[in-house]
Amino acid sequence: MSANVQIEVDERTAGALQTRAAELGVTVAELVAELATLESEPIAVDAEDVAELDRRWKAVERGGHAASHDRVVRWLRTWGTDRFRPWPGQ
Repeated sequence: MSANVQIEVDERTAGALQTRAAELGVTVAELVAELATLESEPIAVDAEDVAELDRRWKAVERGGHAASHDRVVRWLRTWGTDRFRPWPGQ
């Protein structure tokens, strides 16, 4: 288990972190931990992923079900992590 460290930020930043974490359904600590890795861990996308996204986009254009932006963002952020799971319902 790692030790927790307190980091001070101004009220505006704290509010923005709390709001964004709530929107994503994660804790502020989880959000900050994920943000800290964004520069150092590039997201690997392969041709199969792109083809699947193309297939799904074509379905949306044909009037298929579309997921909310926030739901898609939460799912995309799991790519390349041990939290990744196939898109729900597939």
